[in-house]
Amino acid sequence: MQVVRDPAQFPHLQGKAVVTSGTFDGVHLGHQKILRRLREVAEQSGGPTVVITYWPHPRLVLGPPPSHPELLALRLLNTLEEKAAKLAEFGVDYLLVVPFTKEFSARTSEEYIQNILLDTVGAGKLVIGYDHRFGKNREGSFEYLSAHADRYGLSVEEIPREDVDAVGVSSTRIRRALESGDILTASRYLGYPYQLTGTVTQGQQLGRTIGWPTANLRVEEPLKLIPARGVYAVMATTAEGSHHEAMLNIGVRPTVGGDLAETIEAHLLDFSGDLYGQPLTLQFIARLRDEQKFNGLDALKAQLALDADAARQHLVGG
Repeated sequence: MQVVRDPAQFPHLQGKAVVTSGTFDGVHLGHQKILRRLREVAEQSGGPTVVITYWPHPRLVLGPPPSHPELLALRLLNTLEEKAAKLAEFGVDYLLVVPFTKEFSARTSEEYIQNILLDTVGAGKLVIGYDHRFGKNREGSFEYLSAHADRYGLSVEEIPREDVDAVGVSSTRIRRALESGDILTASRYLGYPYQLTGTVTQGQQLGRTIGWPTANLRVEEPLKLIPARGVYAVMATTAEGSHHEAMLNIGVRPTVGGDLAETIEAHLLDFSGDLYGQPLTLQFIARLRDEQKFNGLDALKAQLALDADAARQHLVGG
């Protein structure tokens, strides 16, 4: 998949492109229905597939409507790199990342169609979700596109509402599930395990002194959603591509002391080695328990042994 972050550098596809657009945060099951149909239409027409997405997320630029105050602290399911990797898995040929600014949001639907879809991309066919809107004040719609399709030289297909609603999923529902630690629901809606990547940094090394060394992760993307505090069974992937069963703690380590900063600490089961300075990717498989304060380090060590056994049970074949 070719990723283009500057519309001016996009190779015009001469009216052959089969295009969809949207934020695609999470690339969840609802998005996947659109992507599969995009691929089917492209195979029938012989044209390349193009996904147009926006960065940063439009809500971070424009702010949520007053009726959605919970979105004021919007956190993202995907970094841009994660989103691109997932889109590539669905056979997308081109990803156009349009820088989303207030100036861009002020373009009318007419300007968006002419400047982005036609002049920049060279769209011939559009595949969109049933409630897709575009242009200033979200004035553009499937009905508008259909009414003017001949003038633009476009054919337009809308994924029926019943097809999308049947999935029963949205990025907001997935965020809420993760924020409550409901990993199973999030994975079911996503269609794959939720993923988190960070750089391994040096912590206080307390885990090493009690026989449970951990990799402390620093997540570079400040808007990436971190699941609820607690202990999780995860699969860890190193920079070299090796996979390891692991257990993860997200929290403030109440047994160690008070008023500590939140950390993300993974213990890779049956692994020894130096991961400092390297990226580590975690796939969340199951939530084991809440973070707890124990009566001393011996009690903590005993619980960690139980957590390791529980993690292994969840990760068999993971």
